Amino acid sequence: QVQLVESGGGLVQAGGSLRLSCAASGHTVSWFGMAWFRQVSGQEREVVAVITSSGGSTYYADSVKGRFTISRDNAKNTVALQMNSLKPEDTAVYYCAAGSDFGRSSKEFGSWGQGTQVTVSS
Repeated sequence: QVQLVESGGGLVQAGGSLRLSCAASGHTVSWFGMAWFRQVSGQEREVVAVITSSGGSTYYADSVKGRFTISRDNAKNTVALQMNSLKPEDTAVYYCAAGSDFGRSSKEFGSWGQGTQVTVSS
């Protein structure tokens, strides 16, 4: 089991940027596809971005394409999400997850962080 800890959330004005980080321990993440999900209270958790174990391929939800960038450093056992041009609708709790290289739903990821709140004010 991989232990994941997110950091970097906070309050930012619309149009601003934040960088989320996810630190892994207990197991190397180089074997796993890594993803960022987000969840608004009362709604289902949705995928934001996925990166394959090698880092060679990425996937983005249409709502964040062109604004967010997922990256990983397998040597440091970390994953990051650079979020630019933030919008109020990006407000959510963001979760880091480890699982399938090509996963797109939360069921395909078995390890989760505790989440970090991102709030974008208008």
